Amino acid sequence: MLKLHFVRVVALALIAVAVPLRAAPAQEQATPARAAILVDMTSGAVLLEKNADTPLPPASMSKLMTLEMVFTALDSGRLALDDTFRTSAHAASMGGSKMFIRSGEVVSVANLLRGVIVQSGNDAAVALADALAGTEEAFAVQMNQHAAEIGLTNSHFANATGWPDPEDHMSVRDLAKLAERMITVHTKYYPIFGETEFTWDDITQHNRNPLLGLGIGADGLKTGHTEEAGYGLVASAKRGDRRVVLVVAGLDSPQQRSQESERLINWAFRAFESKRLYPAGTPVVDADVWIGAADKLALAPARDVIVTAPFGTLKQAKVTAHFPEPIEAPVALGAEVGRLEVEVPGVAPVSVPLVAAQAVERGGVLSRLKAAANLLLARALGTHPDSQSGAQPEAQGG
Repeated sequence: MLKLHFVRVVALALIAVAVPLRAAPAQEQATPARAAILVDMTSGAVLLEKNADTPLPPASMSKLMTLEMVFTALDSGRLALDDTFRTSAHAASMGGSKMFIRSGEVVSVANLLRGVIVQSGNDAAVALADALAGTEEAFAVQMNQHAAEIGLTNSHFANATGWPDPEDHMSVRDLAKLAERMITVHTKYYPIFGETEFTWDDITQHNRNPLLGLGIGADGLKTGHTEEAGYGLVASAKRGDRRVVLVVAGLDSPQQRSQESERLINWAFRAFESKRLYPAGTPVVDADVWIGAADKLALAPARDVIVTAPFGTLKQAKVTAHFPEPIEAPVALGAEVGRLEVEVPGVAPVSVPLVAAQAVERGGVLSRLKAAANLLLARALGTHPDSQSGAQPEAQGG
């Protein structure tokens, strides 16, 4: 028997939301940064981007990749925080920002991490590279291999520090991805980014992140500066249930970096709202089932449907469910069968997979006879898709 399937699009009612004053759409916001990206981690929405995929010299912001390597080694058990290493003359000789370790000095991984995160120490970064790979050169090879594995598409590393090198570059989008990994994958180490000072060898240095202590929710991550790169910052801030990640690069001064970063983070929280419209696993629509033990199948979003939009625009949201109908039995619990799409003016659409909220077994003889009778009746009444004129549905053999 030839079985015809068509896609049914169902408009769903959106739950009522409060409507404060409307803010300007994200694309209207400008920044003097050479490149920038601002992401709402709650929903994944990109609130602002400028040259986000352009490879640029990252300066010390690339130390986030060195930290990614170390945190991954710690999580796998290859390394422990209390492991100690004797530092090389090469590490101790590094210029620029320093932890001030000495050649031959024995230092723990925990202290070296603080030397990188709080003090932005080039010497500490090279010491960690030596500990993991033997040499900084070998470590850079491993950095590039791991970068490809975790989806950094516009980055290449020539060293562990971000020291100027024509082969060393990153995009701000890749830096944002790294920041999100620091927060979501390497959660246990992330609080180190919020430490405001670290003392080594009787030298106390303060965290270079200018946003810490401003009362805007900032709790990480990393600054960067060279003459070629300008002033940059990878920052994250959390207020209530919302967290944003900001990356700016190529600013003219530390003052401009601080002021622009503070302004953009405040704008993200004040101009936008994030709302969970539908919880994961909660049925939102029913679909007809072809020859199943049940006639209907409840469909639910595979994950929370969270939308970030300018204040006052959620009332204009259009929510639609897209799925083929009827859905052929058997259907396993959790099987992906369609998608739920939310469109709000001024922001990119949100699409979440729709999955089966229940299992439906294949029906027996009675189910087959009932399905055949319903198909014949629909054709006789001209209500089945293959009885209609115009565009034809996709035919599938069965």
